[in-house]
Amino acid sequence: MGYRYGVLLQEAGNDVDFVDTWEPNVEAVKKQNGVLVSRDHENKHLTPIKMFYPEEYTGNPDVWVVFAKQMQLEKLLQRMAPKFNDRQYVLTCMNGMGHVEKLLNYFKPEKLIAGTALVATVLNGPGDVDFIGARGAGTMNLANYTEKPDEMTHNIVAELEKAQFNPTLTTNFLGTLMAKVVFNSVVNTLCTLFEITMGEFASYPSADELSRQLINEAYDVCERANITMINSRQEELDSVNYVSKVANPLHYPSMYQDMSNNRPTEVDYINGYIVELGRKYRYEATTHAFLTHLVHLAEHTRHH
Repeated sequence: MGYRYGVLLQEAGNDVDFVDTWEPNVEAVKKQNGVLVSRDHENKHLTPIKMFYPEEYTGNPDVWVVFAKQMQLEKLLQRMAPKFNDRQYVLTCMNGMGHVEKLLNYFKPEKLIAGTALVATVLNGPGDVDFIGARGAGTMNLANYTEKPDEMTHNIVAELEKAQFNPTLTTNFLGTLMAKVVFNSVVNTLCTLFEITMGEFASYPSADELSRQLINEAYDVCERANITMINSRQEELDSVNYVSKVANPLHYPSMYQDMSNNRPTEVDYINGYIVELGRKYRYEATTHAFLTHLVHLAEHTRHH
């Protein structure tokens, strides 16, 4: 996702630097003098980019765009901390929940913008990325942590529009982020457990029933936590169906990509987060708890 945002923002006329900690990736980009970019597995070509390790980066960007796995974020931020200053903004559209609190340890609340991206991307390997879906097909929502958009926020939205991310700026921070958590708690988790694409899930005759059970339980949690969602329950279901059937039916979600490569998944930050949030308000999200255990069981059995 960092590649997708960075490359498309660069193509839209922005000066973009890339910073990463995964050595094979950094070395591949440096050797190739860029990243190999495909779209829907076709037209692979080299896109020149500038990539650095955190310790060697000397730039002073206006905005940091942060994408990392939830469990890797803190270590990344620690390595990047000497490069941060009070002038800079940070934008993140990571999956799950837990990243906002970590970012607030390094950035002022008024400089933090977070959102959700209904955009699919596959990392084929070091220095090799595949953008899934037609150019301009995805959408995203974003909001200021303070829920008070400023001039820089509107400038960022304008650049995202030029890059065809189709952004919608809201003033509902938690409701915006939780919409994607609920979306992922359905599609990412079920597709991962059954090793299927989003389209294959949506083709199941009772897919809507499965989705509704998870959506309703998550929305029950959010209501108890006084989180006003940006979508109604039906609109959330419609989003699951549109992305699964129309936008990205051939896509394997990121959780599946992690599972299939024997990497830890982010299920504790998605379904598990819904469970923990519910327990704070004396509500047991039993279906989400069951799915969280199933994903961990699948991880456990793959290692044995």
